[in-house]
Amino acid sequence: MTESHLHPPLAVTLGDPAGIGPEITVRALTTLGAPPAVVLGHGAALERALALVAPGWRIQPVTGPETPAPENALRLIDTAPEQPAPAYGAVAAAAGQAAYDAIRAAIDLARAGRVAGIVTAPIHKEALSAAGVKFPGHTEMLATYGGAGKVAMMLANDEIRTVLVTIHVALRDAIEQADFPAQMDAIRLAHAGAKALGIAAPRVAVAGLNPHAGEGGLFGREEIEIISPAIEAARAEGIDASGPWPGDTVFMMARKGRFDVVVAQYHDQGLIPVKYMGLESGVNITLGLPFVRTSPDHGTAFDIAGQGVAEPDSMVTALRYAVQLAAARRVTEEA
Repeated sequence: MTESHLHPPLAVTLGDPAGIGPEITVRALTTLGAPPAVVLGHGAALERALALVAPGWRIQPVTGPETPAPENALRLIDTAPEQPAPAYGAVAAAAGQAAYDAIRAAIDLARAGRVAGIVTAPIHKEALSAAGVKFPGHTEMLATYGGAGKVAMMLANDEIRTVLVTIHVALRDAIEQADFPAQMDAIRLAHAGAKALGIAAPRVAVAGLNPHAGEGGLFGREEIEIISPAIEAARAEGIDASGPWPGDTVFMMARKGRFDVVVAQYHDQGLIPVKYMGLESGVNITLGLPFVRTSPDHGTAFDIAGQGVAEPDSMVTALRYAVQLAAARRVTEEA
């Protein structure tokens, strides 16, 4: 990893302390060349992870990211002080609450400009619900508390990128929510997100909602009545958007270099192609926020938590993207 001079540091949340979040965070941040970071989350869970995968390191409790990091120490803002580490692999309200509190604290730091961005380890939706948290995932929390008007989820790896029109909703609801304004928001954010990743003139492909992109209205009229007009409106704004393309071939075309980013209509349409290519290389980027946020493209992996075998590759990739995006944002702000 490069850009180790990053200042201010990144905020890294541990995610659900019963999952692999603490392990992969420790593995990633104790790697040579890891960027400066302050960890937010369950202190006892971080202590347990250090003993498991990096026994030569220790915790430095801090109240803010400005405190310098001692050698072989991870700075920690503890969001569950004096609480015992939860059982591995078990849904627990206390674990969900600790994860939620860490995210809220990280957002506050980012909005105040005290960290360069946020990298979030995986959370467990059932644990959040058990804690009384009404959000289904990170993206919805970030949208509510992050000071943004419109946000979108971009999933990316070294070969393809996708932005979602709708996110964590039932498929029945996704069809209703994929309206003209939602199409425009996703296309604009896809264009801006690709530019933030260094693509000067992004080529945005928009996937259809129905099989064969509706086949001229035979399999549905959303492409004719909603998606195509949004593409034309985006083109009128100077965005190189095209489609609607059939969802079963558009990612193949993007992988071959025809497009830089694909706008997918619903969660699984966009995430299956990225995840099929390997969880270790994927990263989730929240677009539209006034600060950088990335995360690994996988879940809490309760089945292997605590075994010391969780690979940190996706977390390392998320950190790398966060550094890249934070540096690009800084250049833009200073221009």
